[in-house]
Amino acid sequence: MSTAATTPGTLYLVPAPLDFGCDTQTPLQDALPEGTLQTAARLTHWICENAKSTRAYLKRIDALHPLAAALQAQQITELPREVHKKGDHGGAGHATFDARPLLAPALAGHAMGLVSEAGMPAVADPGSSVVRAAHDLGIPVVPLVGPVSLLLALAASGLNGQEFAFTGYLPQDAGQRTQRIRELESLALKQGQTQLFIETPYRNAALWQSLLQTLQANTRLAMASGITLPTARHASRLVRQWRQQPDAPDNRTPTVFAIGR
Repeated sequence: MSTAATTPGTLYLVPAPLDFGCDTQTPLQDALPEGTLQTAARLTHWICENAKSTRAYLKRIDALHPLAAALQAQQITELPREVHKKGDHGGAGHATFDARPLLAPALAGHAMGLVSEAGMPAVADPGSSVVRAAHDLGIPVVPLVGPVSLLLALAASGLNGQEFAFTGYLPQDAGQRTQRIRELESLALKQGQTQLFIETPYRNAALWQSLLQTLQANTRLAMASGITLPTARHASRLVRQWRQQPDAPDNRTPTVFAIGR
């Protein structure tokens, strides 16, 4: 006697607050809608970057909406480290990561959550391989509403929001970084396409100096630091104005940079 096929559970893309690694935390209810927090509280199966920080996030949710299962009973699976280093889609000489085995609970009927360290998973963070695998397996995908640092920074920059590109991290090597800045500036000035990029904390100062030294005087440079925090900064000026008043972003705080015209 055959049994009916199990209806797969939904994969929810759960945003996290943007205060990861910061000295202060934003109250969750100020950064995330109630609907997102309520949905997250109902989930018991997770895919994440880091289990420890995911548990810390769930503890914050539990203080507002009791979790469906105790923290110790939550099923949390980390993405492999190779995904963090090489990216979801591999790279030169590397195979694309197959995330389908991570979605076994969803195929068994459990709703699952995909969460990153900060912001929207799969956007400037690992996770797109999981989303792609869910589509391939016929698992419904539902993105929940929450903060996306790139779009918040773009909206506050005064730069072209109709055509823009996110280019990830710039090279750490000074010479390569200078060359990349010039390439992005050329795109921004010739095509009017805003160029967004980020840097890890404690490297902001080096990148900032490279930008001021390399960019043309009339290029507009914007930065958004500590987005959604009480100490958030949004500033957008011509490079020549920044050079006159070099008010650099905090070296410890996650920052989004943008250049354009």
